[in-house]
Amino acid sequence: MADQEQAELRLAVARLRQEHEDYDAAINAMIQIGCEALRIQRMKKKKLILKDKISKLEDQIIPDIIA
Repeated sequence: MADQEQAELRLAVARLRQEHEDYDAAINAMIQIGCEALRIQRMKKKKLILKDKISKLEDQIIPDIIA
């Protein structure tokens, strides 16, 4: 993988991690103010989707080495 591609992937991962943290903060705020459970569930699902995307991109950056 070229250095440019790897740098772009790392940047994408950093952006997704920040978005993941933002969702976490929003979910905690929603829980504190007593928001409806369905909205909180939807936010958690979006957060989980982000985590999956992060994992896939990280796998592209650092492939598994079979020993």
